[in-house]
Amino acid sequence: MVDSTFYAVKENVTLADVVKVTSSALTDESKQNEKIAHIATMVSAGEKDICFFYDRKGKEKAAEIKAKACVTTEELKQFVPQNVIVLINENPKIAFIKLNEYMYAEKKPVAGIDATAKIAESAKIGQNCHIGANVVVEDNVEIGDNCIIEPNTVICHDCKIGKNCKIGSNASIAYSIIGDNCYIYTGARIGFDGFGFQLMNYQHHRIPQLGRVIIGNDVEIGANTCIDRGALDDTVIGDGSRIDNLVQIAHNDKLGRGCVIVAQVGIAGSCTLGDFVVLGGQVGLADHLNIGSGAQIAAQSGAMRDVEAGAVVMGSPCVPFKDFMRQVSFLQKNSKK
Repeated sequence: MVDSTFYAVKENVTLADVVKVTSSALTDESKQNEKIAHIATMVSAGEKDICFFYDRKGKEKAAEIKAKACVTTEELKQFVPQNVIVLINENPKIAFIKLNEYMYAEKKPVAGIDATAKIAESAKIGQNCHIGANVVVEDNVEIGDNCIIEPNTVICHDCKIGKNCKIGSNASIAYSIIGDNCYIYTGARIGFDGFGFQLMNYQHHRIPQLGRVIIGNDVEIGANTCIDRGALDDTVIGDGSRIDNLVQIAHNDKLGRGCVIVAQVGIAGSCTLGDFVVLGGQVGLADHLNIGSGAQIAAQSGAMRDVEAGAVVMGSPCVPFKDFMRQVSFLQKNSKK
C-alpha cells in the first residue's frame, strides 16, 4: 500500500479512468464507474484496490487475489477469481507504470530560495526553481527553469544545468554541463578529478584533469555515484542513460544513448560504450575498451578486451554466455571425479 504521507494521491479514480490511462479493455462495461483507492500487489491488494498480474509464475498468488480489479493479459485472466473485475492489456507492466504516474506524484517543494543558501551574484537561476537549505551555487553557474536543488548541494563555478532537473541533497557538481530532465541522486559526485598519476622520482604526481563531464538529456545518476571529469577529452554520458547507485565512471569514458549501468560497476578510464549497453552489478571494465552497441555484460564479470555489438558475455575474464555455461558445466562434472 502506498503511504499518502509521502505522495500526493489522486482521488476518485474510476475504472473508466484506468481504461483511458492504460489503454486497457474492461471485460464488464457495467463496472466502469467503480472506484479504486490504490495500486497494490496481488498479495496485499484489498477490496478497494487494483493490482497487476503479468507473470504466469504467479498464477497461484493470482488465485488468492482480493482486489476490486486486476489488470492482466487475455492469456492469464483465467487464473483471476471470478469476483475480481478484470481489465485486459497486452503489456500489464507498461499499464502499471502509466497508472502509477497518473495516480501518484511526489510532493514537490515550493519554488524559492532558502534563506541559508549561498548564491553567487553572477549565477543565473531560472524560473520556478527550488533552492534548498545550505545550498552553495558558485560564480557563473546557470540553472534552468523548474529545477529542484535539495539541501547541502554544492554546484561549482561555471557549471550549467538544464531545465526540469533535480539534484539530490549533498550532491557535488563541478566542471559539468548537464542537459534537461536529469535526476542526480543524493550524494553523487560529478566532475571531480580523475584518478591520474605519474611516477616521478619515486613519487606519484597528480596529472592535471582539464576536461569536463557532459551529461545529455533525460539521464538519471544514482546515489553516491562518482563520474570523473576528463583529463583532456570530456567524459560523456549519453541521452536517456540510467546509472545506478555506487558506480564509478572514470575520466574520458564515453557512454552512448540509453545505457544501463547497475550498482557497483567500475569503469576504468577512456572506455567507450555504444548505445543501449547493459552492465550488470559489480561489472569491471579495464581501461581503453570499446563495448559495442547493445552488448550485455552479466553481473560480477570482468572485461579485459573489447566486446562486440550485441554480444552477451559473462565471467572474469568475460566470454560469450554459452561458453561460460560450458565452463561451469565442465567444472561441475569433473570436480565430482
